[in-house]
Amino acid sequence: MGYAMAALEYLALLFVFFLGIGVALVIVLFIADRRQTGDAIRRNYPVIGRFRHLFTELGEFFRQYFFAMDREEMPFNRAQRNWVSRATGAKSNTIAFGSTRNLNVPGTPIFMNAVFPPLDDQYASTEPLEIGPHCREPYAAPSIFNISGMSYGALSKPAVQALSQGAAKAGIWLNTGEGGLAPHHLEGGCDIVYQIGTAKFGVRDAEGNLSDDKLREVAAKPQVKMFEIKLSQGAKPGKGGILPAAKVSKEIAEIRGIPEGQPGISPNRHREVDDFGDLLDLICHIREVTGKPVGFKTCMGSADPWVDLFEAIKERGAEHAPDFITVDGGEGGTGAAPMPLMDLVGLPLREALVRMTDLRDKYGLHERIRIVASGKLINPGDVAWAICAGADFVTSARGFMFSLGCIQALKCNKNTCPTGITTHDAGLQKGLVVQEKHKRVALYAQSIIYEVETIAHSVGVAEPRQMRRRHVRIVRDDGRSVQMNELYPSQPKTGEMA
Repeated sequence: MGYAMAALEYLALLFVFFLGIGVALVIVLFIADRRQTGDAIRRNYPVIGRFRHLFTELGEFFRQYFFAMDREEMPFNRAQRNWVSRATGAKSNTIAFGSTRNLNVPGTPIFMNAVFPPLDDQYASTEPLEIGPHCREPYAAPSIFNISGMSYGALSKPAVQALSQGAAKAGIWLNTGEGGLAPHHLEGGCDIVYQIGTAKFGVRDAEGNLSDDKLREVAAKPQVKMFEIKLSQGAKPGKGGILPAAKVSKEIAEIRGIPEGQPGISPNRHREVDDFGDLLDLICHIREVTGKPVGFKTCMGSADPWVDLFEAIKERGAEHAPDFITVDGGEGGTGAAPMPLMDLVGLPLREALVRMTDLRDKYGLHERIRIVASGKLINPGDVAWAICAGADFVTSARGFMFSLGCIQALKCNKNTCPTGITTHDAGLQKGLVVQEKHKRVALYAQSIIYEVETIAHSVGVAEPRQMRRRHVRIVRDDGRSVQMNELYPSQPKTGEMA
């Protein structure tokens, strides 16, 4: 009995002690909140006002896991992310009872199944497609679905390693992003597309100008198959980038060719490219120096200015044309961008893609210029739609981030990514195990390709690139659907009807 009383007295003393600490803390916070001048809520409602910020921060978490319906959340909903998760885990993506997708939402694509689709033995896998017929080293690109540009620096070392190894396993290409070519890009053995950003990272001289010697050095690596000149991207068209000085380590400085510990600044455009003539000159120069296919990436604001590009190609000759054009939609993503640009600038891919492919085909360049679609395409239906619209290839960045384990925490710009993908915090990077994640990258790509082929077979063609706009209907504002080729009459392609 004595021991019990002593224990109760001890617990009571502990309670009083911690209560005293709690009261003291509340008093300190009360005084601090009353005296501070930056937050009116905390000044008027000391201590209690702090919960507003807490609940605002937690609201994102609760909406994602508890309140948002499967197809409500932005930028990617739970149904989209779950598809990627099942695909990367080699799990079945079959569903039961019925689709949860609302087919009356304007813009929804509905693929038109054939009455007599090909038999099982008439199916065909997607064949490699040549890019750059006028190059010394054309590229026979093996896959319709590839990894879009994500720089080392924006991504962590293990993330790049997993993407490189996964890309090699799946037989797809990996775009370096504008941060230069890191050893981690090469170590997996995959095909590489080297992106040349406005700062020329990795291929610049001491003054920041394009270096032919550096170009030759990069092109000499057999894994580097193509070069992509980045004019703009959908997440921040007309805006350059900044890699904070804290992230410019010795390794990243050497890769990018910039001073260690100083911010890596990308201008908002290439200083030497003032018009489409300059752009074609740059493309031809890089192609001549490297011997490899050269194209460019852009986010369209309107189709009208691009008529001048195709007129210039017509005047100079097809051999002066870019080998490919990557069309990025205004809904594209990035690690950090101003909200007005992210939200309000640039045509969505569903408008931009058809306009660029129509211009290409109108000028008879269907077999000369390959079109790559990029921008929020992470599921088979997205990829199949893009091919119907006229794309030859599709690339995805965020889809492959999901395959690495991204949970859409929206912390890419804060160096606190909880999955280790976009952080340089070594402790957080430990959560990304390359030996496991590279398998998920490969499975994701393989699942996309397999299911796009399944859609192609359903609409009555043997393989995806035979799909046309007539194979998909688009839901209009009144809930009715119309064939895509009626909404966007495509230009006749070389030797065939649209």
